[in-house]
Amino acid sequence: MNTDPTQILEDYERDGVVLVRHLLTSDEVAAVRAELERYIRDDLAAQPVDARTFEKDEKTVRNLWRLEKYNEWFRQLGERADIRSLVAPLVHGEPVLVGVETFSKPARIGSGVPYHQDNAYFCQTPPDMLTVWIAIDAVTEANGPVFFVKGSHKDGMQPTKPSGVRGNSIGMAEPSHVPLSEQFCGLLAPGDATIHQCETIHHSAPNTTDHSRLGLLLVFRGSHTQTDPTLKAAYSAAAALTPPA
Repeated sequence: MNTDPTQILEDYERDGVVLVRHLLTSDEVAAVRAELERYIRDDLAAQPVDARTFEKDEKTVRNLWRLEKYNEWFRQLGERADIRSLVAPLVHGEPVLVGVETFSKPARIGSGVPYHQDNAYFCQTPPDMLTVWIAIDAVTEANGPVFFVKGSHKDGMQPTKPSGVRGNSIGMAEPSHVPLSEQFCGLLAPGDATIHQCETIHHSAPNTTDHSRLGLLLVFRGSHTQTDPTLKAAYSAAAALTPPA
């Protein structure tokens, strides 16, 4: 892992997103892929419906949720000491693992994600919460990379509206006016990661290529954060309109 803690903190505080190369080795990426395939094949059908979101074909996995709850292997990955020490300065305190998830964009049918801020889902105050987005497949300009509006975390939460997108039920009432050419595009090799703050605006396009785009996400908050009831009420209303499963 090529990490300069001072530089990572500086970039993260300034931009709300930072790129970390080689967070996982090629062997670790292969192990993640193998365990995901095994979990989907052997375990997923027995889990509650809140463990997954399918694409529109109702059979291809778009998201796996709560892997830290349903899979001990992934819980242990999320609790790794090197990853916790990496994110601790960014959440301004003791990191608490609150989610291990996948965001998959299967070849040709992977759906897009509307402009949003994660804290519309997480509902935490202060917003000392982040996502470590680890590429398992290569992320290219063509297969649905995540675009981030740098510095947008400094402007706080923006107005939201239900999106109607299953698995991403609440989005921004208005998309960002920052041109796509000025946004940060997370182009990643397998094992690379982006880390973004929970109020950084981001989005991604569908995947119409023949190459899948699989990401593993580790979500952490500072132990001092609390749930904001206003944000929670808005999210609950949107999720009721478009349940994730």
